[in-house]
Amino acid sequence: MSERRLGIIMNGVTGRMGTNQHLVRSVLAIMEQGGVRLASGERVMPDPILVGRNAGKTGDLARRYGVERWTTDLDAALDNGDDELFFDAATTLARADLLRKAIARGKHIYCEKPTAASLADAIDVYRLARDAGVKHGVVQDKLWLPGLRKLKLLNDAGFFGRILSVRGEFGYWVFEGDLQPAQRPSWNYKKDEGGGIIVDMLAHWRYVLDNLFGPVRSVTCRGAIHVPTRWDERDRAYDVTADDSAYAIFELDGDIIAQFNSSWAVRVRRDDLLTLQVDGTHGSAVAGLRDCRTQSRVNTPKPVWNPDVPSSIDYWANWDEVPDSMDHDNAFKAEWELFIRHLYEGGDEPFPWNLREGAKGVQLAELGLRSWAERRTIDIPELEA
Repeated sequence: MSERRLGIIMNGVTGRMGTNQHLVRSVLAIMEQGGVRLASGERVMPDPILVGRNAGKTGDLARRYGVERWTTDLDAALDNGDDELFFDAATTLARADLLRKAIARGKHIYCEKPTAASLADAIDVYRLARDAGVKHGVVQDKLWLPGLRKLKLLNDAGFFGRILSVRGEFGYWVFEGDLQPAQRPSWNYKKDEGGGIIVDMLAHWRYVLDNLFGPVRSVTCRGAIHVPTRWDERDRAYDVTADDSAYAIFELDGDIIAQFNSSWAVRVRRDDLLTLQVDGTHGSAVAGLRDCRTQSRVNTPKPVWNPDVPSSIDYWANWDEVPDSMDHDNAFKAEWELFIRHLYEGGDEPFPWNLREGAKGVQLAELGLRSWAERRTIDIPELEA
């Protein structure tokens, strides 16, 4: 069985997400399993080079995980013709310019979202990649979470009947940093550094809704800064300038109403950090990151409103768990493998989750911020084909 080498320039992987999900649980895990097997029987073996601004952190990361190649010179890495794919998980503010540089050198593109800090930049990067003929993909990891895959299975099987609504609850309490260390970096709460939960999470909700339930047609969004003061990595207090919570209503094709609460200032009393409830004429489902439970039309209890007596109904009962009928790998790794196969087997077809799809996420976040500022519902125009 022959093996193909895929040189991957991995930029910005010294951060939490880049290290854990992309380097360790995706690229290194693919290498440990013997690469990605193609339909021809050939295997593609990643050969990463880690790129970072801090030599100490980048070198330490490479040594810790046995990665032979690392550098602080991104331009030199991009000039190496033996490395065909550029991956970026660094700051959103710098992403568009980095992608432009990589595209100009003929590199294929795979990157985190948001793909840019503005819709204009996101569309420009997509057009550049399209016109250059390079292949491109964007991380849309939640589509491969077991709980959401089960929701898609239910929808494809017609379980819901006509879908009426989708309700999403996402978030957890991020400590301010004075009493206990914060779980998220301080830039998340600074507008001028690309922070804010609307920019972060509406890009996720766009691809989740578009792919599972139907295209998003309008948005009504209200942001908030619930915790105005936090402490940074050096234990210094700072003023929060970016939204830490967002409350949004989306209208989808088919008159489906989706409501999503996203917050880094909420304490969790639900099954998971993300839960989605889908209600339809024939049944409902509630999914977390991994599990999914359903209640059909025929076993739905019949409540009668009477606040003067204790309810006789156990509302946690009469829900059936959707079994694990398929293998569930790490969600990030699953899309990495799909994109690697696309590089070699995709032909002229675009990757389904490409820079144009990434631009849709930036578009929704931008319109969500505008909706908040103007206090109104905003329709979402189609992006160019």
